[in-house]
Amino acid sequence: MPDTGETHFGFRTVDLADKQGMVDEVFQRVARRYDLMNDLMSGGLHRFWKDAMVAMLNPPRGGRYAVVDVAGGTGDVAFRIAEAGGPGTAAIGTNVTVCDISPDMLAVGQERARTRGLDGVVRFAAGNAEALPLADRSQDACTIAFGIRNVPRIDVALAEFHRVLRPGGRFLCLEFSTVDVPGLDRLYDLYSFNVIPALGRAVAGDAESYRYLVESIRRFPRPQAFADMITAAGFRRTSFRLLTGGVVALHSAWRL
Repeated sequence: MPDTGETHFGFRTVDLADKQGMVDEVFQRVARRYDLMNDLMSGGLHRFWKDAMVAMLNPPRGGRYAVVDVAGGTGDVAFRIAEAGGPGTAAIGTNVTVCDISPDMLAVGQERARTRGLDGVVRFAAGNAEALPLADRSQDACTIAFGIRNVPRIDVALAEFHRVLRPGGRFLCLEFSTVDVPGLDRLYDLYSFNVIPALGRAVAGDAESYRYLVESIRRFPRPQAFADMITAAGFRRTSFRLLTGGVVALHSAWRL
């Protein structure tokens, strides 16, 4: 997806330079209710999808294993990875760096890390997916869950993920996809465009942000097209697996 100077914010076409500010505003408004809304919108299925990604990652127990979780400000995925990797410290074991551009989302994650006693192994850093604050070849894995579709220049972000991974490092991405099951696709659209904004209004006092989140899903490339973008960024052994009738795609690739 080359830089064309414009992008789509939901179903609106906006200048590329404006999209990041719009996304920032959305997540500033929803940060405190973000995980609760995920539970309500997905019927709790987002937990299964994230568990599936962490199971595929399968962080090793013993030895240092560095992971960057991009756009994961509330720590939901990072905590799963840290716990799957077993007990660790800042020097050994599984360590996760959460990079998120939203200070409000990061603040929620930092609070939760302290509550869970994971602030020694999960750290939080303000960072743009297109310019991660990490050294070349410094990470064993890179994950992103439901965040890549909000990045203005996806190709630039994928190149960044490749840059920070060590040779042999793994990239995993969870993202909403396109339901292709006849009948289910229409029900999914009705639910997405009617129920989810209403939930956002009732629970978070914000229907428009959730309408944007639904619309952004429809704008995202189909799984094979996105897999081709991952390969174009330099990754190899690229694959994807559809979950829940195609509601979600779990992408996997390696830096070799």
